[in-house]
Amino acid sequence: MAVFEKKLKVGGTRTRKRDIPSGLWLKCNDCGEMIFSKELTSNLKVCPKCEYHFSMTVSERIASLADHGTFREMDADLVSVDTLNFKGVAAYKDRLKAYQRQTGLSDAVVNGLCRLNGHDVSLAVMDFSFLGASMGAVVGERITRTIERATGLRIPVVIVSASGGARMYEGILSLMQMAKTSGALALHAKEGLPYISVLTHPTTAGVMASFASLGDVILAEPKALIGFAGPRVIKETTQQELPEGFQTSEFARDHGLVDAVVHRKQLKTTIGLLLDYFSGRGKRKFKAAG
Repeated sequence: MAVFEKKLKVGGTRTRKRDIPSGLWLKCNDCGEMIFSKELTSNLKVCPKCEYHFSMTVSERIASLADHGTFREMDADLVSVDTLNFKGVAAYKDRLKAYQRQTGLSDAVVNGLCRLNGHDVSLAVMDFSFLGASMGAVVGERITRTIERATGLRIPVVIVSASGGARMYEGILSLMQMAKTSGALALHAKEGLPYISVLTHPTTAGVMASFASLGDVILAEPKALIGFAGPRVIKETTQQELPEGFQTSEFARDHGLVDAVVHRKQLKTTIGLLLDYFSGRGKRKFKAAG
């Protein structure tokens, strides 16, 4: 008989791992680097290692462009309705409610008046997290009112686009917004007033084929997907290999569709310089900046 008996404990207590709150770290989609979320936010959602531009929410985008405390939202009372009684896999009205809960937005664009580097502007910002920032009747109406308000006040328009295109749940009513927004811009241009279009990832289809491509100056963020149909659709349709970098903002710039690719940290300054130039108050300053 053994002098000492070893007692085995079955099902004993285990050391519990410390719970790490979700969302503290994010993985860069480009370089794979793990980034502390607070560091990413303070860096305007740009990867500190490879400069990859993460998507921004409407509130983050407005904060990065509008002078502090000057943004005043307009047309927030406009809400999408299920005019076509769309059923499909999920009812349109149910999807709207779900995205409104998830994002805290009433629809895919927020618009209003603000000052940008001291200039009065009419600003609209699209948010891809709301139904892919698809353009339905409300999105089109808010964009149109953004333009018409600027025309009436004789101030510039700045629109930040990010969209998957027309909203299929609204059928032809969605496609009509392409003509409506373009018509409003034509009247704005007739008054000799500037429009600066900013393209972010992704800007495609009906939005790209209408107001997003009609700017007096078109700026784009680095490596943004820009085009009408997606690369896969084009490749399958044409049965041809696509050029390297096809439909990136850099490709669009090199082929004349985009005027400049601008890093997010320089975007407000660049728009401010353009507004200085258009107003006639800063032509020397603009030329000195190259």
